[in-house]
Amino acid sequence: METKCFRRTSIVKTVIVLVEGQSEETFIRDVVAPAFHHLEIYLQPRCIPTSKSSKGGAVTFERFMHHARNTLNERQDTYVTTMLDLYGLDSNFPNYQEASSYIDIYRKAETLELGLANKVIETISCRPERFIPYIQPYEFEGLLFSDVERLSQQEPDWKKSLNILQGIRSQFDTPEHINNSYETKPSKRLEDCLSPKYRKTRHGPLAAKNITLATIERECHHFHGWLEKLRILEPL
Repeated sequence: METKCFRRTSIVKTVIVLVEGQSEETFIRDVVAPAFHHLEIYLQPRCIPTSKSSKGGAVTFERFMHHARNTLNERQDTYVTTMLDLYGLDSNFPNYQEASSYIDIYRKAETLELGLANKVIETISCRPERFIPYIQPYEFEGLLFSDVERLSQQEPDWKKSLNILQGIRSQFDTPEHINNSYETKPSKRLEDCLSPKYRKTRHGPLAAKNITLATIERECHHFHGWLEKLRILEPL
């Protein structure tokens, strides 16, 4: 009697997350990715090189496109998404001038994401569903204002600054609205009010883990919307 062997069709989905810094790379790996394992969705963060010898920091649009093209062309069965800060974004990114004319932060981010999606699909000729752009308003540190009490627990002496952190958070509708200038961006606010000084790569991902992904999603609507798009991905 002939025995037939059936191979189980894989339902694993791989998502490469292009990020601009080591803090975001660690955040995706240690905080976000584990929450997707039960869905058989595997997020793999990759820090975009800013030069031949270094990673992290502002990414030019030209370098982003080079890295996106290489990543999309590696395999045809992977998704590619981004986590790029709106603050300090290269003005050569598509729709930058249009986005700058809007007051609403979500309209800004969505306009940039649409322009980036169109440019990548047109230039690289990938299947549209494979590329899912995400622009973080205004930067990664904004997410940490989702629960300033837990943020203040990261260092013993940070509790002295809890009232300041609460005051900052109370000024804005959401953590994603904490605004866009060198003196008022979220990371600068943390650096100015916390002692020992806030260190992005040291404190950022650990604080996010303490705050919890669920809390961040509840407070940060654009971030939540991005993760919801990733949760419903189907195998390619």
